[in-house]
Amino acid sequence: MAEEVEILVVQEPDAGDLPLPVYETEDSSGLDLRAAVPADRPAVVPPSTWSLIPTGLRIALPPGYEAQVRPRSGLALRHGIGILNSPGTIDADYRGEIGVILFNFGGEPFHVRRGDRIAQLVIHRVERLRWRRCADLPPTPRSGGGFGHTGA
Repeated sequence: MAEEVEILVVQEPDAGDLPLPVYETEDSSGLDLRAAVPADRPAVVPPSTWSLIPTGLRIALPPGYEAQVRPRSGLALRHGIGILNSPGTIDADYRGEIGVILFNFGGEPFHVRRGDRIAQLVIHRVERLRWRRCADLPPTPRSGGGFGHTGA
């Protein structure tokens, strides 16, 4: 079993009736984010446009971690719905509400109702880097072959 990391979470007052994200299966890597749109006013994402959908969640990631907001494959397959800036990155120092920028690649308006599962949240450890200037890079069999150089 993977190591568990404790994440602080606040539900906005208007989202308190929605369940917190959970892993749907034992080996799931993502937790489903739900739409916190008003029950009496579903959001509509027309074809070829996008909309910011609130989740009603704010989180505090520990230093050295990030959260990625990713599309749900079922929404992509059945409705042509993706996430415009996929994956969306939530940095450890961000404390605002998590929003999901849904994009409608399909041909029909997409209706987002309260509690709909609209995206996945995946938590990752982040490595920090330090640049070291050099005159040249070590060679590899591919080296500077460019895009598509491997023939695939």
